[in-house]
Amino acid sequence: MAKRLIPAFNRILVEKVVPPSKTNAGILLPETSSKLNSGKVIAVGPGTRDRDGKLIPVGVKEGDTVLLPEYGGTQIKLDDKEYHIYRDEDILGTLHD
Repeated sequence: MAKRLIPAFNRILVEKVVPPSKTNAGILLPETSSKLNSGKVIAVGPGTRDRDGKLIPVGVKEGDTVLLPEYGGTQIKLDDKEYHIYRDEDILGTLHD
């Protein structure tokens, strides 16, 4: 049975991107070579409300690649996959090719 998690309020479900451990030519890379803490947004919550009750939407959308803080987030497991939940304000930025 597949599970789908929809985050509450201004939270974001992220799957961390694992950097490759070797190059196309087969050269093994050290662990610290490209330690860019990034992830792919899997699901986003609806947002939060301000004092007047107006909806403030989340700043990212599903499919975005985001830059994550080194520490923080809540780790969860769904269908043997590891995900992290972050608040919208914890996301450092979006990465574009």
